[in-house]
Amino acid sequence: MESGTSAETTSLENQFPQPASARGPALGTSHVVPMPAARPPAPAAAEGVELASPANDGLHVAIIADGNGRWATSRGLPRSAGHRAGAETARHIIEAAPRLGIHTLTLFALSSANWKRPVAEVNGILRLLHEYLLTEMEHSIEEGVRLSIIGRRDRVPATLRQTIADSESATAKGTRLHLRLAIDYSAREAIFQAACRFYKVTELSTESFSRVLAEVLHGGSTEVDLLIRTGGEQRLSDFLLWECAFAEFVFVRKAWPDFTVTDLEAALQEFAHRERTRGALPDALAG
Repeated sequence: MESGTSAETTSLENQFPQPASARGPALGTSHVVPMPAARPPAPAAAEGVELASPANDGLHVAIIADGNGRWATSRGLPRSAGHRAGAETARHIIEAAPRLGIHTLTLFALSSANWKRPVAEVNGILRLLHEYLLTEMEHSIEEGVRLSIIGRRDRVPATLRQTIADSESATAKGTRLHLRLAIDYSAREAIFQAACRFYKVTELSTESFSRVLAEVLHGGSTEVDLLIRTGGEQRLSDFLLWECAFAEFVFVRKAWPDFTVTDLEAALQEFAHRERTRGALPDALAG
């Protein structure tokens, strides 16, 4: 459902009524969120941490940014405050990623299963994404960050859908970091959609299926090296199931708003000490 007619737009946006207490522009208006006067500086690297130089063959790190709501409610705050705090954490992590040797960073922002949550909460998450795209587009271009959105686009308001397209087009030449935001994303649905297309492919292989999956996802499909989940849970939650076949997992008890660049560095250090055999014998036994 990609049509942008006014009737459809009204129908879509009526699914996400604007809470009276929410701040910022409604997704259905043409109001543009102003660029911030100053962005917070990127946090300094922890002492003693050796930073890898960014390269085109750098790491693909995927993060399930969990715990925003619990972080807020434990402080007596509305869940929306947790999502906004989580957005600030994301900014710091994105800033630090290239100098830590991360070439692709995928953040799980909104699961397809999250439509089961209250309308106001889902609408708030979509608004945060909209604000992020508008305020960070210019900075992403300057920093060489290529932005992609993976997941369904037919269920988000037309204004946001257009902003996604504009952001992807404007940042397409970025080579320092490929930032992928998973919005209305389900790995099982993506695999199913790829399988429905795969019957047309003459070369039947896992590589060709990966290429079809990349087309379904819009933002490509590459193997994940390290998956990090915050918030204390230890499951994939329908996230990058195909791409995580040989990924290393690090589970962090901290909620996402409390996750810092130092925590990311610690996860990368743990990853560096793991021996990735991909089913083969470790080097010590192979000889």
